[in-house]
Amino acid sequence: MSFAPPPPGRWRDAPARYPDPAVRAVDPRFERYVLFNAAVERIATGFRWVEGPVWFGDHRCLVFSDIPENRLYRWDAVTGAVGVFRSPSDNANGNARDARGRLVTCEHRTRRITRTEHDGSLTVLADSHGGRRLNAPNDVAIGPDGAVWFTDPGYGIMTDYEGARAEQELPTAVYRVDPEAGGVEPVISDLERPNGLCFSPDGSRLYVVDSGASRSIYVYDVAGGGVGGAGGGGRRFVDMGPGTSDGIRCDEDGNLWSAAGGGVDGYDGVHVFAPDGALIGQILLPEICANLCFGGPAGNRLFMAASQSVYALYVNVRGL
Repeated sequence: MSFAPPPPGRWRDAPARYPDPAVRAVDPRFERYVLFNAAVERIATGFRWVEGPVWFGDHRCLVFSDIPENRLYRWDAVTGAVGVFRSPSDNANGNARDARGRLVTCEHRTRRITRTEHDGSLTVLADSHGGRRLNAPNDVAIGPDGAVWFTDPGYGIMTDYEGARAEQELPTAVYRVDPEAGGVEPVISDLERPNGLCFSPDGSRLYVVDSGASRSIYVYDVAGGGVGGAGGGGRRFVDMGPGTSDGIRCDEDGNLWSAAGGGVDGYDGVHVFAPDGALIGQILLPEICANLCFGGPAGNRLFMAASQSVYALYVNVRGL
């Protein structure tokens, strides 16, 4: 199955204005990342709830999830065409690539983490802990040592819309899959709904979104294959109220790019925070943004999975 690419340009019929008013510098530190003649583009639309974008530079394509549709899609950067990458996807959510270029995926329906091998076969990396099934893995990041870190907030078992309704068997947590032994261990247990996660450029810090009542992003010091402090020992990095965050990514300068949604007008899209936690920039979208990633040949194109559409914007910084 394939879809015709949308017409060139924006989500509206009028031509884009330069500089794009949807890209806002809240702090002068963000101005260096804004390209004067680059605008937000809607590159694909017509989905139900898109998530988990991941860039495949060797194939010049973006792979992303539509959780309720139970599919993984592939957007071709050369032709602009969208096709089905995998169906059914077991209600796949977050995706990442490991150091060998293999796709690592969070699956709601099967309540597991899988790795797609180069021959297309699937390897199960995690599906349980202590004899009990995981709830519904949500998002995933690859650590500097190759370890697979993932969040398990349980959203995928709450309804039949994004998975299969079931009883929660484990507390919500952030887990780490050891790159050598393959063991699955909880490393952060002090968050209500751990969601998006990513590492700082040097791998010394782990950022984790709590999309529960705190509506905040927390940061943890990474040490010895885990994080410091009992139960995680994180500290609040930013408060995302009145909305919340979901997926997050760092750029090469250590800024945190956060998907945002559910707030007042002028909130939905992407919020960019400096390493000190100050809000420095925003990218406003007409839909709630769920997740994002950097890609393109130079790593300077931001892809945003937002509700029913995927958007893209060239910026003057590279993602990790």
